[in-house]
Amino acid sequence: MITLLLLIPIIGSLMILPMSENNLHSKIQMKKIALTTSLINLFLSLLIWFQFDSNTTQFQFVSEFNQLNFCHLNFGIDGISLYFVLLTTFVTPIALLSNYTNITKDLKFFLISFLLLETLQIAAFVSLDLLLFYIFFESVLPILFIVIVIFGHGKDRFRSAFLFFLYTLAGSLPMLLAILVIYNYIGSTDFQLISLYEISLDSQKFLWLAFFIAFAVKTPLYPFIIWLPKAHADSPLAGSIILAATILKLATYGYLRVLINILPDATNYFNPLIQTIAIIAIIYASFSTIIQQDTKRLIAYSSIAHMGVVVLGLFSNNIQGIEGAILLAIAHGFVSPALFICVGGIIYDRTGKRIVNYIRGLATYMPVFTILFFIFTLCNTGIPLSLNFLGEQLSLIGIWQQNPIIAILGATGIVLSACYSLFLFNRLSYGNLSPSLPPLKDINRREYYLLISLLIPTVAFGILPNVILNTLHTSVSALLYIS
Repeated sequence: MITLLLLIPIIGSLMILPMSENNLHSKIQMKKIALTTSLINLFLSLLIWFQFDSNTTQFQFVSEFNQLNFCHLNFGIDGISLYFVLLTTFVTPIALLSNYTNITKDLKFFLISFLLLETLQIAAFVSLDLLLFYIFFESVLPILFIVIVIFGHGKDRFRSAFLFFLYTLAGSLPMLLAILVIYNYIGSTDFQLISLYEISLDSQKFLWLAFFIAFAVKTPLYPFIIWLPKAHADSPLAGSIILAATILKLATYGYLRVLINILPDATNYFNPLIQTIAIIAIIYASFSTIIQQDTKRLIAYSSIAHMGVVVLGLFSNNIQGIEGAILLAIAHGFVSPALFICVGGIIYDRTGKRIVNYIRGLATYMPVFTILFFIFTLCNTGIPLSLNFLGEQLSLIGIWQQNPIIAILGATGIVLSACYSLFLFNRLSYGNLSPSLPPLKDINRREYYLLISLLIPTVAFGILPNVILNTLHTSVSALLYIS
């Protein structure tokens, strides 16, 4: 089943590859093939979810390919990777639909890029080998780099693409070095085999710092945050959606799979350092968000603050905190793309502007959009009945049990998120209609369905979180560190 999950987007790409872009009919066919392919993958991932046994910590649906001497592919899913795979397959069709009408040039490359991104991300989440994880972790970089350069906005997109590529590539080099050290020490890079070995604390510290740098850049945590707002601001809407929803979650998954699972002693040793860095990221990013004038940069900075809370929960060393962090990561994967669709898609397509001062009074002509924008703004602040609320509360409750002062400082992120989220909504939606704007049309059917498809799981899982939590309990319990 996992093999199918990885192959279906590739098959879709191969079907699109020989098609011509010279006429409208073939372009429509290419879009339909890409969208159908991503929806088949979503259906297949839901089938895996329904058949998943949540009572074991073992990897399930394991598939191996070792026919070639130089290539041993080993894939499997457990309770931790399951929801990251589901999030990837859910967000990919939304990303494709978000730019469904406004990408006309190089359409074939655009569609193939996002189908390949889906395969590479799923492969990173289901790899049972550390070296394979690194390869797929890094393989999304060149594709996203080219997407930003070709389909991005503004003259600054080249610099943004290079920043994104160089930051994340350079940050991951220590991880490659650490993987080679592990291979030299153990003779294997298999996750299950590594977890059986006793690694001394001094060795763990070195390995932990190498992996942490790579994941901190990808999260991103302070001081490695400069690339994210620039990448979001200058990438196409579909690129921003994928980047916010799933690319940032590669680091979240890495913390769980590598640092907490394989290097538990060093994780416990460096806990105060991680908590300090996460608090700095939350407060710094929140204050930076308030002063932003570009709407996409504003949402990007808010992502940094939310991921800071996720990191606090992940390293709380209790079930509430870790499960809360996973819930918040999933919630962020729904709400952040929705906000990007609102400001970088719907508003930008109609006005051609992203500067807050040029946009106001949208409620006059766009009442349906204003309502949906308001709901997602509230979800972003962590309002009750949303999945964000449960994720933030459980993460902070988890870290409270370890360090109440850190929990109080982390909770300031909730207050600050209410400030910048409501401030943005109020400035864009109310007041007199800006004289620089023409009368605007309300959202169309495609945009409405995109936002509703993101709103339903945000609220449904916010009301019924046990649908997710029951699958997580066993896998998360195995991660706890007993000193």
